[in-house]
Amino acid sequence: MEKIPVRHIKATTKEPNLSGGFHIRDIKHLLAGKDMVQELHRHSFFFLLILKKGSGAHSIDFTSYPVKNNSVFFMRPGQVHQLVLKSGSTGYLLGFGPDFYIPATASAKEVLRKVSSKNFCQLMRDKSGKLFCLLDYIIDEYTRKQDRFEDAIRSILDIFFIELLRHSRTPGSREGSAQLYAQDRLEELQELIETHIETHKQVAFYADRMHLTPFQLNAITRSTLGKTCSTLINEAIILEAKRYLTATSHQINQIADQLGYEDASYFIRFFKKHTGYTPDAFRRSHA
Repeated sequence: MEKIPVRHIKATTKEPNLSGGFHIRDIKHLLAGKDMVQELHRHSFFFLLILKKGSGAHSIDFTSYPVKNNSVFFMRPGQVHQLVLKSGSTGYLLGFGPDFYIPATASAKEVLRKVSSKNFCQLMRDKSGKLFCLLDYIIDEYTRKQDRFEDAIRSILDIFFIELLRHSRTPGSREGSAQLYAQDRLEELQELIETHIETHKQVAFYADRMHLTPFQLNAITRSTLGKTCSTLINEAIILEAKRYLTATSHQINQIADQLGYEDASYFIRFFKKHTGYTPDAFRRSHA
């Protein structure tokens, strides 16, 4: 079955691909005085849009975000997005494959999970200089390609993600250990749901994978988001259905089957209950 269009990191004759996949582009040079328009698609890699100056429109997984100065968009592999970036925007596009940047420690892995769980981050203007200095350093390493430059880029990414995580937290907030624990487990749950949603839709499955009871898991989702775990699972199903409806020409019964529903009519009722639209009507509204 045809999948949603996926973009990959490709090597060029001037810039051969690094092992595992990595690239960084200067937005000003990339735009060359013209607008950038990217239609709905996925990436097979992590994708970051880091703006010093920017305007346009950006939708990630059908959620619209403001495109403005000093902002960062972070997309995980598999997420769907559309982008219109106006000429005059400045900053960087950065992409890396899961095999290029493999966190070397449990702490670095946690930082990547936390920072990539938020698709949009508004940078603190007075503290954003350090981030852009790190990006300048990365593009210098990428351009010069001196001895062990790939290792240097990975090391700078370690620092970049820590710095970005600092920006993503509310200034002056102090979370207690219980809140931090709940947030960590929530992010773990969201990653599991994103991976297994087409085959597993029961709260018990995710609770078992996380070594929790369904009651404990629901307590975590209620305390952090005010939602039950079942609600998060249903939202993930609807999101994946929207991705297929807008980015493929599959028949409704094919999409239902892809999402693990043997009865297409049940899937149609489920979709309408949660969106107010039938799948066909939703597809027509986004044509």
